[in-house]
Amino acid sequence: MPRLITAYSNPLVKRIQALRDKRHRREEGMFLAEGLRILTEARETGRLPQFLFYAQASAQHPLVLALTHDVEAAGGEVIETSEAILSKLSGKDNPQSVVGAFAVFDTDLATLDRTRSPIWLVAERLRDPGNLGTILRTGDAVGAGGLILVGDCVDPFSTESVRASMGALFTMPIVRTNWEAFLPWLRSGPGQLVGLSLRTENHYRTAPYAAPTFLLTGNEAQGLPAEMEAECDLLVKMPMLGKADSLNAAVATAVMAYEVLAHHTPPAKD
Repeated sequence: MPRLITAYSNPLVKRIQALRDKRHRREEGMFLAEGLRILTEARETGRLPQFLFYAQASAQHPLVLALTHDVEAAGGEVIETSEAILSKLSGKDNPQSVVGAFAVFDTDLATLDRTRSPIWLVAERLRDPGNLGTILRTGDAVGAGGLILVGDCVDPFSTESVRASMGALFTMPIVRTNWEAFLPWLRSGPGQLVGLSLRTENHYRTAPYAAPTFLLTGNEAQGLPAEMEAECDLLVKMPMLGKADSLNAAVATAVMAYEVLAHHTPPAKD
């Protein structure tokens, strides 16, 4: 049975609210996700929150009932509460009807099956949670095998990143690693490393992509370091016809991902 919590001072409320901070996420091994759509998508992938909070007004919603049943069956705890406390947990004035605290999950490089998709996304020192979330959504949209975060990247389990991913956090394998580990792993099997760079004459529309393609996007402000570009099998660029000298990192990744998808997808037959 769900328990009722209506006091801001409740220790569990304080504990879950603290997950908005990176240090507490690391200590607890949990992160926050909010919204009925995102939590339902998580449930459909087999991931359930350890703690599920829902607003009293949405108690009889069919999807809330389904979440409640599955969380309790899996040994999690379900809490009925007020919109005011949901706002406190999420940090938003207009909170979603449900908030879940999930166990942090990471994938190890060694467990990746690079044959599961012809497209993989790799981001180096990505700093903006909105970009990270958008790249996750792009990866889900093109059927990428996963997202590999290299170096000091923004936390994919931050509240902002989870919101921006719109549920793709639960559908895309995520690996956090460093360049010194990633490169030997990549070279231990098939895989073409394609870097986005302005220091090349290879046009992104005519470049020779080979599966599996690992698309490497650099830091938003600095791009790829020269030593990483040197390790790429192929560097490509997108023409900039206006005054801007580059695209947003997430936008560039999306354009490239769909170009590679088109390259690897056979033309439809009449």
